Amino acid sequence: MWAPGMGELFILLIIVLVVFGAGKLPQVGRSLGDAISEFKAGINKKNDDKDKDKETTPPEEKTS
Repeated sequence: MWAPGMGELFILLIIVLVVFGAGKLPQVGRSLGDAISEFKAGINKKNDDKDKDKETTPPEEKTS
């Protein structure tokens, strides 16, 4: 799998600075961090809901 090197990261940083500007960069970083944490919380909630469904759903009875 491709992993960016130092040169690619430096060029990406310069592009981000040009697009957003140095003043808005902390706000962009904060927004990105909030989005990641909300995504993780949503994934954890979804997994917790699945676990609760498994616990509360009675097993099917076999009819013979």
